[in-house]
Amino acid sequence: MVHGLTWTIPSYLKGTNGFPSEVEVISRSTLMLGAMANAPGVVNHSSVANNSKARYGYHISVLNQLNSSLTCKQPSLVETRLPPCFQLNDFTFSVVTSVFNLGGLLGSSQANVFMESYGRKGTARISIFLTVLGSAIMGLSGSVASLGVGRFLVGVGSGIGICLAPLYIAEIAPKNITSTVGVLTQLGIVLGIFLTQLLGVYFSSPDAGPNAWRFVLFFSFAVALIQLLVTGAMVESPPYLRSKSLRAGDDARAIERRLWVGIGNGDSRPLLEEHDPEAHPAVPHANSAALSAWQVLSKAPADVRVPLLIICCAMVGQQFSGINAVLYYSNNILSQALPELGKYVSLGITIVNVFMTIPPIFLIERLGRKKLLFLSVAGAIISLTVLGFALNHAGAAASAGPTAWTTVSSVFIVFFVMSFAIGLGPVPFVMISEVAPFYAVSALSTIALTLNWLTNFSVSLLFLPLRNALAGQDPGKVGRVFWVFAVILALVMSVVWRKWKV
Repeated sequence: MVHGLTWTIPSYLKGTNGFPSEVEVISRSTLMLGAMANAPGVVNHSSVANNSKARYGYHISVLNQLNSSLTCKQPSLVETRLPPCFQLNDFTFSVVTSVFNLGGLLGSSQANVFMESYGRKGTARISIFLTVLGSAIMGLSGSVASLGVGRFLVGVGSGIGICLAPLYIAEIAPKNITSTVGVLTQLGIVLGIFLTQLLGVYFSSPDAGPNAWRFVLFFSFAVALIQLLVTGAMVESPPYLRSKSLRAGDDARAIERRLWVGIGNGDSRPLLEEHDPEAHPAVPHANSAALSAWQVLSKAPADVRVPLLIICCAMVGQQFSGINAVLYYSNNILSQALPELGKYVSLGITIVNVFMTIPPIFLIERLGRKKLLFLSVAGAIISLTVLGFALNHAGAAASAGPTAWTTVSSVFIVFFVMSFAIGLGPVPFVMISEVAPFYAVSALSTIALTLNWLTNFSVSLLFLPLRNALAGQDPGKVGRVFWVFAVILALVMSVVWRKWKV
């Protein structure tokens, strides 16, 4: 995943040593509500960007609930233009699932090119159009290949969108509410995941009909099409306009006044006056002193090597914790232990994920990043270990029906998601600016995002084959794969623990 939350603390909210007091934490909550009430222009326009996060979340696990409907139980004797299911085994299903991440990697790598060439508004249209096209191809797919092509295109659009959203929000929001509006981005991801699981519960059931699973994909198509039409009302980023032409300054100021109505003393003045240099920060250029990702990887300066190691280990730990294996394949994971209730547990996982998005907003500054991260890691390792044992015992007794181990499996897969959400999800991205020198932050962020996509792809592609290889044909060994995740997580995070000096 690029499954994490990033935000910055406004300078006027920082207390002693950069950590907020109780009053400041309450002030942050008040700011969130105040931002939404007093800056409707910012919230409305940033919602277009945040919707890219929701689309990303929707397609992360869109195939999870549909797995049983997509896979033919027996070969079809009749060929139809829109077959009700496909001949999928665990490996081909993994390939179709994982190509989303390859598309995301491609989209993220080219996002800056699109944003500089077509602007933020034009890039949003490209991102949404790719989702419209990909969703339509998936919904109308007549083969596994077309299903994969559609998912790849959606991945490209999502990769562009997740790079666009935080930048666009940062550029259109006044400085005192940028982080407040940005908090909504992670909420968009988890709500997207929840929505696709909710729809999938019904439309993957036998009562819904043989081709009903296609509605879940057409729903994404319809919503993205509406969003594409709405982008006509989306404003261009003022800093982007200024970076392209001096004559665009008046247009940029007009957009800012339109966006920032209601902020301040009840008038339409921008929060920061025109003569304030912070009101219109300079747009960085390619000839700045910042390091490139290639420079960091090929010959990193001495003060960047340890941050590079810390960030790479944190990203590997985040993805090889197995979180996206759960989001992609929770139905499959629970199919042997809970053949009838697995889809409802999957829905429950996403509900927990939604609620657990909120605590890190406050905990990350109260406890500190490192303490919160390793509290999360400890919970995840315990959860994975117990989950492995529980799935083994539940699988061994599956023929006798649900047992106490079935309940334990359900509880600890939910506990694992909770543990991940409070630290492993948000901290690896937030920590970059803390552990790295300023001139290397951009390069390390690029490396982190690329590594995140690649490890996400690896987990989504290899999880089911690895589980099957470790279990053989024995349902009493299906939980072993989670012990592998626990060991990898413990190893890479031990490096982070030793090297990250706070």
